[in-house]
Amino acid sequence: MALPTRLPDPVLPRLTGGPRLRWGVLAPGFIAGVFADTLHRNTDQRIHAVASRDGARAQSFVATHGIERAYDDYRALVDDPDIDIVYVAAPHTRHLELATLALEAGKHVLVEKPIAASAEEARTLAETARRTGRFAMEAMHTRFHPRTTVIERLLADGALGEIVLVQAELGLGGVVADPASRLYDPALGGGAALDLGVYPLWFHDLVLGSPSRLDVSGTLAATGVDEQWNATLHHDGRALGEIAATMRCWTPSQAAIGGTEGRIHLDSRHPQPGGFTLYDAGNRAALRFDDESGITGPQGLCRQAAWAAQHVADGLTESPLHPLATSVRVLEVVDAVRAGLGVAPLGGVAA
Repeated sequence: MALPTRLPDPVLPRLTGGPRLRWGVLAPGFIAGVFADTLHRNTDQRIHAVASRDGARAQSFVATHGIERAYDDYRALVDDPDIDIVYVAAPHTRHLELATLALEAGKHVLVEKPIAASAEEARTLAETARRTGRFAMEAMHTRFHPRTTVIERLLADGALGEIVLVQAELGLGGVVADPASRLYDPALGGGAALDLGVYPLWFHDLVLGSPSRLDVSGTLAATGVDEQWNATLHHDGRALGEIAATMRCWTPSQAAIGGTEGRIHLDSRHPQPGGFTLYDAGNRAALRFDDESGITGPQGLCRQAAWAAQHVADGLTESPLHPLATSVRVLEVVDAVRAGLGVAPLGGVAA
């Protein structure tokens, strides 16, 4: 099959002028601040309440982001009748607990990635969402960037021919190996797999789905969390995935898809919004996609909220773009990576 002469148009949510939800935030840490900023900057979704176990922290968050209500109790927020949906931004090990609290209270949920600390927990969360009839989605913002929808269409059309290899890696520099840091605390789900590896593993899943087996090697920190690793994901047939994550240094953080009829190379820092280049079978640059939305870096978190609002307005209980089964599949691979490295069990999964 010949490469297309033009790229498909991206599928975009309505950031303004579409369905609106009244949001609550549980656990106002760093990522919650990024989410609140981009939500209020780029959309007409609005956060109406925030809850923290530390009342002063909640008060500081509402003052910074112009939010109406601060609670020092999570249940008070989920019981607030003026809240439609809750964004869970706590550490991974509390995602299931707090999402369940919100779902049982009748709220929809958007849960920061990874949706839970293990595949077992993710399955439990999905079952609770279905039983309560509420909308639930993982906040995998990368899924909702414009270029992802273009790549998805190219793959569906078979533009690259048979997919042979998927490569994706992510590295974070400047992380101090402090046992008190969340990233190095095994009790809080620290380690490269859950914090960083989930992004390239999700990208691999988008292209190839679940592997039939994997080989992994890497190093553990003194606290026992996975600090750096690379994994080869094998698929029935000839396709391979080469995935890596590290908390020890910055890397190009690139991703690529290799097929028999062409390849796609994503720009650096692939979890964030950006472009890609499509190459033909002769390795000649054929087409270029650039994200012209003006939304860059962490500001891309706004799209997941706009899609969630649209899905809820459509009466859906999960996203057709990023269903709960996808979140479970990716965590199954995360579990396998952690087990292969000898990381201690977390969230009820035997490693």
